[in-house]
Amino acid sequence: MDLPRAFVPEARRLLKLARTDRRAAEKELAALTPERQATVICEASLSIRRQMIDLLPDPESVIPLIPEAEFCYTCRSIGLEDSAWLLEMATETQIVTSFDLDVWSGIQIDPARLELWMTALAGGADETLLRAAQSFDPELLVIYLRQHVDVSLKPSEQDDPDWSPPDRSQTLEGQFYFVAKDPKDDLAPVLRLLHTLFQGDYWLYFRMIQAVLVELPTENAEWALRWRTGRLEDLGFPSWDASMRIYGFLRPERMADVPDDDSALDLESWAMPVWLSELPGARSDERALFRATRELGAGERSALFYALIALANRVAVADRMELGDPESLPGAIDKATRFASDGLEHIAGAHGLSLEDTLRRVSIERLFRVGTNLDREAALPESIGIGDYGDDYGDDYGDKDGPDQTDGV
Repeated sequence: MDLPRAFVPEARRLLKLARTDRRAAEKELAALTPERQATVICEASLSIRRQMIDLLPDPESVIPLIPEAEFCYTCRSIGLEDSAWLLEMATETQIVTSFDLDVWSGIQIDPARLELWMTALAGGADETLLRAAQSFDPELLVIYLRQHVDVSLKPSEQDDPDWSPPDRSQTLEGQFYFVAKDPKDDLAPVLRLLHTLFQGDYWLYFRMIQAVLVELPTENAEWALRWRTGRLEDLGFPSWDASMRIYGFLRPERMADVPDDDSALDLESWAMPVWLSELPGARSDERALFRATRELGAGERSALFYALIALANRVAVADRMELGDPESLPGAIDKATRFASDGLEHIAGAHGLSLEDTLRRVSIERLFRVGTNLDREAALPESIGIGDYGDDYGDDYGDKDGPDQTDGV
């Protein structure tokens, strides 16, 4: 849900009060609605967010209101090893999104990050672990279990009368036996998960333990990625292929093109998974984008704000930034505003337009693309490099009529 941004100034006052008089701040917080309390928490820097949560009279009614990515950042700032209590108050969507953002590296699951989050869940209540497991894609659970155990199925007496369970194996129901892949591995979180599923959702337990035995790891990984990609798209993070269009090549003679209409800012707001009350660096006079923004109307500034966040999300995905890292979005915004400002000045200068009129006529994504074409060596992600994509680069990213075309321009 959208938190009350009009309350931001008062939220900042309360944060200042909490530094000098925690008891007074606690009293004032208690008089606020849960939505306003959540605004205060989101306005708090990550370094003091734990202390502010401790001041809440009823955190169970506030934590579910925190945007999904902000919840992930909060868990990371507290330390996943100490975040079980916070996960117990989270919604299923917050938990799943945290995994989507933070247990992946590029298009592959990071086993170490997955282990940290699963261990955090296993350290909480059975009910939290169960509802989280029921909310996850089955493939994710299979991948996690397969990291730790091998599974054997007890054959019938007729098929193998002399069969005996593998050494050091365990079983919950007498049919499936699992044994640690590494004898030194701590299976406590895995055992907690299996016991919780066995007692709380036997059919999910049966499906998971059987899948570890019979399903192909490549198929599990592929489907886990597909489900995760779809959810991230719903949050405003396009797929990598779609995101890479922002780096598409433009012919020099087309870089200053301007559409006939002025609908670049005819955009609707959307529910962001992060909390931003102002843009990083927006008070600086150095970049053309910020100078132009101050000349726009309130509605236009709001539309540009959402368009910029959407662009920054594309930058984060295209550049393979860690989406669960709270420093990634500010870095993506910095890059987006830098090259969009370059593109803005280029197009405005070519046509003798004011910066704000150019913003009204040319989408910020197009401005960024123009800016990156002015200095492709500096703009392209380090993992790609300018040598990997030549003049046909734009053809691979949705340009039907050549690399100089783009949506809406």
